[in-house]
Amino acid sequence: MKPIDKKIFLASKSPRRRELLRQIGVEFELLMLRNDTPRGPDVTEIVLPGEDPLAYVARVATEKAAFAWGIVQSRRLPPRPVLAADTTVTLDGDILGKPASKDEAIAMLTRLSGRTHQVLTSIAVHHTSMAETVTQVSQVRFATLSEASIKAYCATQEPYDKAGGYGIQGLAALFVEHIDGSHSGIMGLPLYETACLLRKAGVPLA
Repeated sequence: MKPIDKKIFLASKSPRRRELLRQIGVEFELLMLRNDTPRGPDVTEIVLPGEDPLAYVARVATEKAAFAWGIVQSRRLPPRPVLAADTTVTLDGDILGKPASKDEAIAMLTRLSGRTHQVLTSIAVHHTSMAETVTQVSQVRFATLSEASIKAYCATQEPYDKAGGYGIQGLAALFVEHIDGSHSGIMGLPLYETACLLRKAGVPLA
C-alpha cells in the first residue's frame, strides 16, 4: 500500500477519470470544483471569442488545476499533487461540447457520421512549484450512422454529459471505425501523458 502522502487530489467529477486512475494504481481524493456558486462556476467552460479548440481545452484544464491548488493552500490540506483535465471534441474547427438536449445530441452525431473528428484532452498537474499542462489529440473516424441508430443512442443517457455527445467506453463504441491516438485519452484521461506528469510531481508509478 502506498503511503498516504503519495495520494493525489483529483479535481474532476468524471467517473471515467476515476476508473482510469485506478487502472494505473493511482490513489486519489476528490477535490470538487463548484458550478453553482453565487458568483458562478469556480472555472468557466465558456469558449472565449476567437479561441481555438487546442487553446480552449488547455486553458480550462490549467485553470481547473490552478483553482484546485488554491483550495489546497487555503484549506491547508496536505500538499499533494492536484490533477485536473478537460476534454473536447472538434470537427471543422468547431468545438462540440456536451449536448444540452436530445435535438442537439442528434445534430452532433449526424455531423460526426461518416467523418473523422478530433478528441482533445488536456491534463494539468499543480504541485508546489510545478504547474504543467499537456494536451493529447486523437483522431476518431465514425462509420456512417443511420438516423435510426442515432435516435436510439440519443434515447439513452449516454450522450448528455460527454463532449461531442458520445462515450467511446459505452454503446458508441459501435460507431467507431478507426482510432489514431489514445483510447484512454478519448475517454477523458490519456494515461501515458498522465503518468509522465504525475511522475514529475513525485508520484511513484510502475
